[in-house]
Amino acid sequence: MSTKPTAHLDQVTWPWDFRDWSLRDLHALADDLRTETIDAVSTTGGHLGAGLGVVELTVALHYVFDTPDDKIIWDVGHQAYPHKILTGRRDRIRTLRQGGGLSGFTKRSESQYDPFGAGHSSTSISAGLGMAVAAKLQDRPMNVISVIGDGSISAGMAYEAMNNAGSMDSRLIVVLNDNDMSIAPAVGAMSNYLSRVVSSKQYRGARDVAKEMAKRFPKPFQTAARRAEEFARGFVQGGTLFEELGFLYIGPVDGHNLDVLVPILESLRDRPQDGPVLLHCVTEKGKGHPFEKEHTEKYHAVQKFDVVTGTQVKKKPNAPSYTSVFAKALIKEAEQDESIVAITAAMPSGTGVGTFQERFPERTFDVGIAEQHAVTFAAGLACEGVKPFCAIYSTFLQRAYDQVVHDVAIQKLPVRFIIDRAGFVGADGATHCGAFDLAYLGCLPGMTIMAPSDERELMDMVATAVEIGDGPSAIRYPRGEGIGVDLAEQGTALEIGKGRVVREGGKVAILSLGGRMQAALTAAETLEGHGLPATVADARFAKPLDTDLIDRLAAEHEVLVTVEEGSTGGFSAMVMTHLARAGRFDGGLKFRPMTMVDKFLDHESQDNQYAQCGLDAKGIVATVLEALGMEATAAAEASD
Repeated sequence: MSTKPTAHLDQVTWPWDFRDWSLRDLHALADDLRTETIDAVSTTGGHLGAGLGVVELTVALHYVFDTPDDKIIWDVGHQAYPHKILTGRRDRIRTLRQGGGLSGFTKRSESQYDPFGAGHSSTSISAGLGMAVAAKLQDRPMNVISVIGDGSISAGMAYEAMNNAGSMDSRLIVVLNDNDMSIAPAVGAMSNYLSRVVSSKQYRGARDVAKEMAKRFPKPFQTAARRAEEFARGFVQGGTLFEELGFLYIGPVDGHNLDVLVPILESLRDRPQDGPVLLHCVTEKGKGHPFEKEHTEKYHAVQKFDVVTGTQVKKKPNAPSYTSVFAKALIKEAEQDESIVAITAAMPSGTGVGTFQERFPERTFDVGIAEQHAVTFAAGLACEGVKPFCAIYSTFLQRAYDQVVHDVAIQKLPVRFIIDRAGFVGADGATHCGAFDLAYLGCLPGMTIMAPSDERELMDMVATAVEIGDGPSAIRYPRGEGIGVDLAEQGTALEIGKGRVVREGGKVAILSLGGRMQAALTAAETLEGHGLPATVADARFAKPLDTDLIDRLAAEHEVLVTVEEGSTGGFSAMVMTHLARAGRFDGGLKFRPMTMVDKFLDHESQDNQYAQCGLDAKGIVATVLEALGMEATAAAEASD
């Protein structure tokens, strides 16, 4: 429990525990909830800023609506920690993002209060509309509330959903959590007042009300009303964007003012008509955070920290991260090649593009949460001789797969995909696990795919990608630190489609792609101790395959094991296809592909995830011994 008094929160296990409270008590509950959220995340680490920004909104929603029968859908789920605390999970909140503990996102299997799972952004309005339509088809009274941030609502999918919702009479409430807008106090007060009027009467939209009310106030208040309307809308000509999409627009309102939020939400709950509504709430991301005023960590994710000083407990790195090595390598290449540009989809710090931007601001493009646009934008740049490096997480690139195929691969455009978080991601769990990029890119004609075994190879692959001008390429690398090898000043381009032998052996060959090389070498040492000298090779390229290397390993060894941090259908499938077509199995070759298991793994440490899939050294040893028909006891001994 919290180290600070939380008398009101201590009385709450489920939302119905506080639904008969006074507004005064709700204010105290919100204060307790903010304290508890900060204290919990100080213990576990995680996404702090988003949750602190919606504390009052969370209290208001669960106070007004009959959850879980009414549905609250939190877009992405970063902001759902306070929601979890109020919905029967406070006793487990300090297990966030840990093996066997609570997910860092909403998750259907975790609670009936999580009606829709999320980890990627901009899905809440589509899902909410589906639920609202289902309720109407079944003649079942139900309110559906989709809470979406100002960043998430910028994605195309959100507008597709709103365009569809606006043509229906479904009972959908969209709460826009806008934490990037500043409104002067007088304007905010006027806006709050107008919004309460709009929500309680059958008006077409807040703009019409503002016009009427402005006539009845002195000049300064007329100006304030106009400013509130201007702040609330980026599209004034021809009506607001939301209203033109068919929504009743209410706002902006102070998202931290329960005295305003509760009556507005009650009016929306009790409104007789169907049809979508958008409630625009202005909030402060990280409100009440314990860090220095301008500390950037208040805005997103943090490590464990001291709740008094705000000092984070950061593990001292043993080696630079792959992300930072990529950024430095690209900067070095860009210093010598003015045609190089970097693109990110709202993840500049996570992909290292932010570091590149500091050096080359005019050659850096953050397109927002719009991966599809990012890929086709890069294709357009490539058409005109620019060399785009499009840096996107493996799981986020899934959202732009059609663009990768249709706009890049078919046209053979030299877009360079930088795929961060390829493989297991630990505490972020299944929604962010980069399992599938080898499979979904490996099937595309003309795609060059590289995966470094260490950070020095990553530098070389960046240099290689610069020189590839006849089609798309991709470099995938894992989350976290490298292995600590010495780095050169600049990378050296590799020969396309050529791997290398790292260790010579005899009976067994281990062909590793990417970051599992150290596990493969450790496994080889163990096998050596059991009289099984093992060759270890670094594939470097998943496509094109080094068929000469593969043929040699197949011809000279009884067992060939491939190791990759990816799903079934990736690198090992391409190797197996080649071996079959070349007739390499005819001589009795024992081939064993090692991939991720065929299921979605929950949040856990990366090391435990490797162990669960057998992709650690012990798993590799056990696979080799099994292929050779050794006794299970011998395999177990070799694995100790």
